[in-house]
Amino acid sequence: MVPKPFIVSSSSSSFSSPSPYVPRLSVSSVRIEDKPPSQTVTTTSPKPPPAETIPSPPPTTTAHKTAGSRRVVKRRPTEQSLPSLIFNSFDTIINNFIDPPIKPSVDPKYVLSDNFAPVDELPPTECDIIQGSLPACLDGAYIRNGPNPQFLPRGPYHLFDGDGMLHSILISQGKATLCSRYVKTYKYNIENQAGYPLIPNVFSGFNGLIASAARGSLTAARVLTGQYNPVNGIGLANTSLALFGNRLFALGESDLPYEVKVKPNGDIETQGRHDFDGKLFMSMTAHPKIDPDTGEAFAFRYSPVPPFLTYFRFDSDGAKQPDVPVFSMVRPSFLHDFAITKKYAIFADIQIGMNPLDMLAGGSPVGSDPSKVSRIGVLPRYAKDESQIKWFDVPGFNIIHAINAWDSEDGNEIVLIAPNILSVEHTLERMELVHAMVEKVRIDLRTGIVTRQPISARNLDFAVINQAYVGKKNKFVYAAIGDPMPKIAGVVKLDVSKGEERRDCTVGCRMFGEGCYGGEPFFVARDPEDPEAEEDDGYVVTYVHDENKGESQFLVMDAKSPELDVVAAARLPRRVPYGFHGLFVRESDLRKLR
Repeated sequence: MVPKPFIVSSSSSSFSSPSPYVPRLSVSSVRIEDKPPSQTVTTTSPKPPPAETIPSPPPTTTAHKTAGSRRVVKRRPTEQSLPSLIFNSFDTIINNFIDPPIKPSVDPKYVLSDNFAPVDELPPTECDIIQGSLPACLDGAYIRNGPNPQFLPRGPYHLFDGDGMLHSILISQGKATLCSRYVKTYKYNIENQAGYPLIPNVFSGFNGLIASAARGSLTAARVLTGQYNPVNGIGLANTSLALFGNRLFALGESDLPYEVKVKPNGDIETQGRHDFDGKLFMSMTAHPKIDPDTGEAFAFRYSPVPPFLTYFRFDSDGAKQPDVPVFSMVRPSFLHDFAITKKYAIFADIQIGMNPLDMLAGGSPVGSDPSKVSRIGVLPRYAKDESQIKWFDVPGFNIIHAINAWDSEDGNEIVLIAPNILSVEHTLERMELVHAMVEKVRIDLRTGIVTRQPISARNLDFAVINQAYVGKKNKFVYAAIGDPMPKIAGVVKLDVSKGEERRDCTVGCRMFGEGCYGGEPFFVARDPEDPEAEEDDGYVVTYVHDENKGESQFLVMDAKSPELDVVAAARLPRRVPYGFHGLFVRESDLRKLR
């Protein structure tokens, strides 16, 4: 008998926040500083997948739990050079005595508990459809990115520090196949070959003067002895994905994009680090904006040194255009996302920024400055330089993500929809205390007057829209409900056209159920080629995990339904850890990938 899916609750009530007690660390797969020889392993699942050839781990014998089975892998010792032995011993001293993981925000026992624990790679494995049937418009691949450390951390570790892993569910003719693969970054490859970490964690490895000096010295020594070359990149590609110029990219803002491809059998291949014919030689945002009408991509990078903001774009063929440095941003700001309209690119200079002095004093490399006045910058999106940028003071407006923006009909006003972080001081170190409230912001370009209107008082983030409306006036937003963040207890549908009525704009809601948490929702249009289609005619998809059963599902919800009714659910062959941002790529677009 097929069991009923666990996602049944559509109540709008929230479940209680997790207890301060943190469960024991349950890691299903990570290696502890070792080098894997090649070995064939077969995982057990509801429908057994083909044999998987993976790099086998080394020395000691370690048991791994995977999809209901327990497997034992023989590990053989890794041969290390004398410099490697010395450096690794020094690394152990740093992690155990100089800078041990004392704070919960960087303690692996807390950060990697429950379904945040990493998993092994999974070859293409068929899923069971346990409710309804998968709509034909979902033929393609839903891919979600997220952190999945290759090695069990022995020192401080922040959620943002994990190696990027893509979890892709390929759908074809009502059948679904799950595959999980690391993005084979330069960092991943050299550490996989070495059998231990080489590159320090950016978000957790440099808290305090002594720790920074120790890890900085160790890093310099590894570079000088040729253990790795930072010119080849140190990024994780663990944040999001983007499709433009007939290329699919895994993104992380500390490095160049990594091109990936989904094969016909559902497997994921990393094609390599992509520099756009040498024109992109530094990092770029993990949130480029794609104009659905022109196919152009708009992006930026931020930096701890001037220029703190650099804007650029790619044409419809994916060719990068010249940089536009923005020197009027006079301090380094944590600029994770931005928005575009048909005329402008919109940036937020927020109270969250890079604080080297705080970092040397033992704080996070990213922190808040309550004395700073937040600003919104409006730059013509085809600008050749920053001469036409306009800045508007917006006190207390701190966005990490932008949802959408558009121009008014008369062109005199810009509307921006974004979650405002109300507790910026907790952004990195106490994410469970962060509350984000979605606001509608109007900027009068003639008078400089900025007005703000709350859309919902709920703790909402990871919001998406129908991608056909990027940069254009839209009505509906689908946002994740923090309970608290980074755990997501459900999805709401907002009607942002109701913002002027000064009431909560929620028009749909689905809670996942007690002990069940999901990820960022993603909207898939039923018929993207139909110009007469309604904006919300489609489906909302996401991964959801039941912590009581240890089971994950792929969920398909009716976007037009007030309760976001579940129309289909697929039980995944093994759990999918919580992660960051995802993307749906249609079958026709998968075939066009270069």
